[in-house]
Formats: sequence, C-alpha cells, structure tokens
Amino acid sequence: MRGAGGAPRAAAGAGGRWKTIDDKTGKVKSIVEITQATNGTLTGKVVDILHSDKGPNPVCDGCEGANKNKPVKGMTILWNLKTDGTNAWSGGTILDPGNGKTYKSKMKLQTGGAKLDVSGCVAFICRAQTWVRE
Repeated sequence: MRGAGGAPRAAAGAGGRWKTIDDKTGKVKSIVEITQATNGTLTGKVVDILHSDKGPNPVCDGCEGANKNKPVKGMTILWNLKTDGTNAWSGGTILDPGNGKTYKSKMKLQTGGAKLDVSGCVAFICRAQTWVRE
C-alpha cells in the first residue's frame, strides 16, 4: 500500500518488477526488481533473464571486481538512486551487464506508473530505455 504524497510515495512508485526493453531491438531482455534500500535510495536487481545473446544463463564477462564472470541473474545493476522531485530519481549508477560498464543513472516514472524511463550517461552522451511494469 502506498502512503499519501511525498518522497516515500515517490520511492514506492518505482518499486516492483520491470521488463527491460532493449533500446536497439525492442525485445524484452530481463525482469529487474526495484526496491528501496534502508538508506532510502533505490536499487535494482535482475530477477529473470528472458532474452540474451549469451544464452539462457549469461555471465558478466566484461565486469570487473566482484561481478567478474558472475551470473547476470541475481546481479544488482542499479544502485544509489535518490529522489529528485516527484516520481524522479537521479545520482545513481547503472551497470550494463552486456559490456560490464557502469554509467551515471537517472529514472522518471511516466504518468500512470506503467512505464519507467531509465537512462545511463557518460559525460553528455546518454542511452535511454523505457521499462514496462510487469
């Protein structure tokens, strides 16, 4: 159940399971579950792989550190997103498990709450996807 207005409601607005849509092919790639961390930021974890060029159980072979060669399913790919107005979050990081790179991230919930605009940027170059609520 959602509270009345304010930041807690906004954070809850992006919470849940989202179908990630490949911005190049239009195919549904995975399901990401977004939750609110104890510090109030949003985090997203891959809970299911629906389509991958690397087979049904892809690993993040381009990742560095703890995620190197780890399964994408179960991996946290979105973290530290902070409320930035009504139904908007910014200041976070997103990991592209396809290439192992991380980007500055922001999100905005579209009117109606069924779609979430997610972008990752390096300097002024951004890549955006619209995720669909499951």
